[in-house]
Amino acid sequence: MYQYDPIDQGIVDARVAQFGDQTRRYLAGELTDDEFRPLRLQNGLYIQRHAPMLRVAVPYGMLASYQVRKLAHIARTYDRDYGHFTTRQNIQYNWPELKDVPAILGELASVQMHAVQTSGNCVRNTTTDQFAGIAHDEIVDPRPWCEIIRQWSTFHPEFAHLPRKFKIAVNGALEDRAAILVHDIGINIKRNDAGEIGFEVYVGGGLGRTPMVGALIKPWLEPRHLLSYLDATLRVYNRYGRRDNKYKARIKILVKAMTPEAFGAKVEAEWAHLKDGPTTLTQSEIDRVSRFFTAPAYEVLPGDDAGFRKLQGEDKAFARWIERNVFAHKQPGYAAVTLSLKQTGVPPGDVTGAQLDAVADLADAYSFGEVRASHEQNLILADVKQSELYALWQKAKALGFATPNVGLLTNVICCPGGDFCSLANAKSIPIAKAIQERFDDLDYLFDLGEIDLNMSGCMNACGHHHVGNIGILGVDKNGSEWYQVSLGGRQGNSASIGKVIGPSFAQDEMPDVIAKIIDVFVERREGEERFIDVVDRLGIDPFKTRVYGEKAARKETVDA
Repeated sequence: MYQYDPIDQGIVDARVAQFGDQTRRYLAGELTDDEFRPLRLQNGLYIQRHAPMLRVAVPYGMLASYQVRKLAHIARTYDRDYGHFTTRQNIQYNWPELKDVPAILGELASVQMHAVQTSGNCVRNTTTDQFAGIAHDEIVDPRPWCEIIRQWSTFHPEFAHLPRKFKIAVNGALEDRAAILVHDIGINIKRNDAGEIGFEVYVGGGLGRTPMVGALIKPWLEPRHLLSYLDATLRVYNRYGRRDNKYKARIKILVKAMTPEAFGAKVEAEWAHLKDGPTTLTQSEIDRVSRFFTAPAYEVLPGDDAGFRKLQGEDKAFARWIERNVFAHKQPGYAAVTLSLKQTGVPPGDVTGAQLDAVADLADAYSFGEVRASHEQNLILADVKQSELYALWQKAKALGFATPNVGLLTNVICCPGGDFCSLANAKSIPIAKAIQERFDDLDYLFDLGEIDLNMSGCMNACGHHHVGNIGILGVDKNGSEWYQVSLGGRQGNSASIGKVIGPSFAQDEMPDVIAKIIDVFVERREGEERFIDVVDRLGIDPFKTRVYGEKAARKETVDA
């Protein structure tokens, strides 16, 4: 992973000192709330429902074990002994005291971490595939390009006050696990017939109040032009994006209003002034950054470990875990392991200080001291020997990290919702818990197969509900919390936005609503069809009829 040089460290240390003084002046009454607000947002600090919330940057989801231990220390020392991993591969602390935030930032800086640009109308954390660099279907490792984008975007003076927040994702594999089509800019790395790499550039994707799938505006971009083309794209957005209405300020609204073709033409015109200029990437710079992402010291191992396969055949529980939580590695004899943060009864993405310390220990023992965060709010050990999977599984079970539900209904993606967020219309965590408890039967979950359930507490869509096969959105109805359900969303190569099935439901109805949707799937499924395939084939009407038909019948009986 990337290591700070003295310039990097000096910049981050200076920012910590600067914010410390700004906080001191605010607490002394020398700065007003309005004056302090942009300063705290530049350092990842929000004021939430009950307390400040600090969002810490985890560039493209990569952490060293010593950084994970620092996160554990911060959770114990300055928070309520836990952190929350988000869908942008970052970690949030929900209970720090404002006076302690400069000290927390100082602790982070000591391990080459910060909270810069995790909030505000700027370029946020660049995200990618949690299996980058090791995926069996990878074309090119996207992490060097994510780091190049990170260095370009951090403290970029021209893009510090964009019309709205801006998110970039990069994919380097055949299967898009970075959800590039629902980002402001999505970059897909590919190879041409000559074996050269280039980028497809998509713009205008995003979720929130007006969900949209991005449009391809550049089918082939040479790598050396990456930054100048990003500069051109951001300049067009900065110039023409709306600032009079924050709900219409995202780039997706501008692209739709202009049309992708017209927006792309403006980018090309702007790029003509920038192409081959100072931001052109030299091969030496690309090589410099790439050297931070070389493979670890893998052992030469057989492609299929006999002992591991024997245990897999003998232990059904272990075999289930392998099926759902272990991902094929391109290095023979190794595998990538997802440590599930979706144990029933635990808020999705939450992890305690003790668990973070334990994750660091597992990383040191089994995965070259590296941990990754996924946008599904789980943690990954990317380089585990097949021969050590059984021992790792047993330790993960004891820590609550071995729930074999990755890709299944109870692997719920969920924002903190109304329990914490001041923007939320409704709570998310209790609904996730109720659904997990309703479907807490592994045999049944495995029979159902792959189903993505995503939940957000408001239209900002931090839980990515629009691209869940089943999406749940918390809404406010006359001061009460209700929940809207959509079906048919998906991320990946064929990303699509789910369709709302009808009026919203009360909180206590939600487990029954999901159960009825699943019943229709089970009854109408053909062979081993996935849930999303059945929804595609049938449309939403059969699910809608089951849910609302029975609800209406019960109402008529009560009224009678």
